[in-house]
Amino acid sequence: MTALPNGLVAGTYNADPSHSTAAFVVRHAGISKVRGTLGLNSATITIGEDVESSTVVAELDATAVNTGSPDRDAHLTSADFWDAEKNPTWTFTSTSVSSDGDDFIVTGDLTINGVTKSVELETEFDGTAVDAYGNPRAGFEAKTEISRKDFGLTWNVALEAGGVLVSDKVKISLDISAIKA
Repeated sequence: MTALPNGLVAGTYNADPSHSTAAFVVRHAGISKVRGTLGLNSATITIGEDVESSTVVAELDATAVNTGSPDRDAHLTSADFWDAEKNPTWTFTSTSVSSDGDDFIVTGDLTINGVTKSVELETEFDGTAVDAYGNPRAGFEAKTEISRKDFGLTWNVALEAGGVLVSDKVKISLDISAIKA
């Protein structure tokens, strides 16, 4: 049993979507990166009496993608990529939480495009604060890298100079401000 970080107390914390971000980065044409965000429907972080008894459940809105290009956003939500009409949400449900020095590994089932795979989120606890309305808050950052092909996201275009338009590896990062229930 690993003690909770200093300042973090057991209880249920709900992500504040207006102060939280779910983002992704993917290499484009082998020479640049495209960055985007997805809408955060909900995230519940249940902090147990110790790190290992904590859980995370989250739901992202696959229809609310923003890459700065409406045409690209429409393509991403189409059947070529994650088919948001059939699969409007991405979900994450933790299966374990463990300590990694001052950081944490949150392992869980990520579902994208109707396909579920186990992923590890490298997670940092950023501290606690009481906001201007008296709400106790806790901050967390998490990141992982996935293979989009593992989730059935295989659309691509071969480039004349070699390589492909969209890389297989996708970096996902979360920046969460959660309010204690």
